[in-house]
Amino acid sequence: MASFRKHSKGWRVEVFRQGIRKSKIFPTKREAQDWAARTEFEIQHADKVADKTLLGDVFDRYAREVSPKKKGGRWEVIRLEKLQKDKIAKIQLGRLAASDFATWRDARLKEVQPASVIREMQLMSSVLSTARREWGLISSNPLSDVSKPRKPPPRDRLPTQDEIETMLHCSGSDLAKATARAFHAFRFALETAMRAGEIAGLEWERVDLDRRVVRLIHTKNGRPRDVPLSTKAVELLEALPNADPVFGLSSRQLDVLFRKSRDKANVVGLTFHDSRHAAITALSKKLDVLDLARMVGHSDIRQLMTYYNESAENIAKRLD
Repeated sequence: MASFRKHSKGWRVEVFRQGIRKSKIFPTKREAQDWAARTEFEIQHADKVADKTLLGDVFDRYAREVSPKKKGGRWEVIRLEKLQKDKIAKIQLGRLAASDFATWRDARLKEVQPASVIREMQLMSSVLSTARREWGLISSNPLSDVSKPRKPPPRDRLPTQDEIETMLHCSGSDLAKATARAFHAFRFALETAMRAGEIAGLEWERVDLDRRVVRLIHTKNGRPRDVPLSTKAVELLEALPNADPVFGLSSRQLDVLFRKSRDKANVVGLTFHDSRHAAITALSKKLDVLDLARMVGHSDIRQLMTYYNESAENIAKRLD
């Protein structure tokens, strides 16, 4: 049975059947009743709908209706478009089984790293959960019974001082050039532990050099945060030419140009994101754990252990 409640904007209707809960607000009770009847019918006959709907169709609907509302929407749309070309997308929802996803997982692991497979499984699980809870297309999520690959150990690659100096030489010191600004951004990341996307999107209106604080609005966890700046970080910002965004580079340009400088310097295995590992490891010597977590945007201090890469040798030196 559906329930109806008077709302400031009209009538709120709630439908709960077969473990699926849906609610919506309508201007009139008549509209709410019509919607409730249709929704209950769709839930009751979900199996018939599932027999006619391909998994690829659900991927497409999610990419159109859900992904654009999310911060990582662009990545999801691109990934879902690729998944639509996989043979698993040709299977009807009503016939999908855990074994289908297990077969897909094992085949995918031969093509990409476990971390990529985990992200794709998480995305597909979100799609199926939405199809169950909100669209009433299925009564259960078959992917919930499939084990994910073991997570790889966290990276422990830190740049050496020699590598930084060599890359600085190869990228050049003329900050009017994009390649030089890309490595300048890497040096800034070493001081602040900011992510590449946060640095690329940084605008001057969010920078207060007097207070030595940067205000980040768009972050990975969706919560704004203030990043304190070291004296060196301020000097790096002041050296930049006048541009807005501050570094005058997109996230894509930053990635490509950093790798260009890295390869030219014959530095192997270093990524831009390794600057975050290096920065957190260095900052841990200056800040207590709560201040460090707040600065880098970790709501759970256990996340810091993923990035803290101090060597046992250096820790030993601090014991005496």
